[in-house]
Amino acid sequence: MYVGTLSFDLLLGDVHSLKEKRSLVRPIVAELQRKYAVSVAETGHQKLHRRAEIGLAVVSGDTGHLSGVLDRCERLVAGRPEVELLSVRRRLHSDED
Repeated sequence: MYVGTLSFDLLLGDVHSLKEKRSLVRPIVAELQRKYAVSVAETGHQKLHRRAEIGLAVVSGDTGHLSGVLDRCERLVAGRPEVELLSVRRRLHSDED
């Protein structure tokens, strides 16, 4: 069994409130869940209105499949014009770790 995780550090565009921030972050989280069946949530910077951290996890028996899903998730977030992707942290874990 393998577990892959991604952590995205995002800079949001012209956002002036936490309500506006939620209106940008929620659709990204929902699209990742819907398209790729991953576990995903906003995991950091909750009190800052121009920054967001989104974390996701995937479990698979095959590292090739796992890497493919993580690659597609990263491309989806990087392709969103309303956010700037500052950094991505990727980790792969096996049941032998």
